[in-house]
Amino acid sequence: MNILFIILAIIAAIVVLLLLAAAFAKSDYAVEREITINKPVAQVFGYVRNLKNMDNYNKWVMVDPMMQKDYKGEDGTEGFAYAWDSDNKAGRGEQVIKKIENGKRIDIQITFVKPFAGVSDSYIITEPAIDNSTLVKWGFASKMPYPMNAILLFMDMGEMLGKDLVISLQNLKQIIEKQP
Repeated sequence: MNILFIILAIIAAIVVLLLLAAAFAKSDYAVEREITINKPVAQVFGYVRNLKNMDNYNKWVMVDPMMQKDYKGEDGTEGFAYAWDSDNKAGRGEQVIKKIENGKRIDIQITFVKPFAGVSDSYIITEPAIDNSTLVKWGFASKMPYPMNAILLFMDMGEMLGKDLVISLQNLKQIIEKQP
C-alpha cells in the first residue's frame, strides 16, 4: 500500500510541476526560413500566391497525395480557402488567404482541426535580390493554450517546423528555376 501511495504522489507531483511550469512558460512561437530563387519577383510571387501550387512544393501537403481537398473562391485572391482532410499525417484543416500585397506578401490563416485544434498565421514574403533574383521568406506564428504550452518547454518548434520549411522552400526553388 505504501508503494502505491508513493507512486501516486510522484505522479501527482510531476503533474503539478508541469502545470506550474506551463503557467510561466511562453505560449507563442514564431518560425521563419528563407531562400533565394534565381527568378524575378513577379514570377515567384505569381506562383506562390496560388495556394493550389502548394501541392507541388509544400512538404506538409505532399505527405498524403490522396488527401481530399476542397476549394472556395478564386485562387490567388483574398478570401480563397483551401481545405484538406487526410487520414494520414496531414490531418484536417483549412487555410484562407487573408491579405495580399501584390508582388510582396501573402498572409494566410491556417486553422487546424485534427490531429490537434489550433490556429496559425502564416506568410510568404518576396523581395528583390541581386541579379534579378528573389528572396523568399516563409513564416509561421501561433500560440498554444495553457496547459498545452508546456510542450514548448520540451520541443523546439523552430527546429521542428524549420526543417519542413527548408525542404518546402528548396522544392519551390527547384520548380520555379526550371520555368522559362
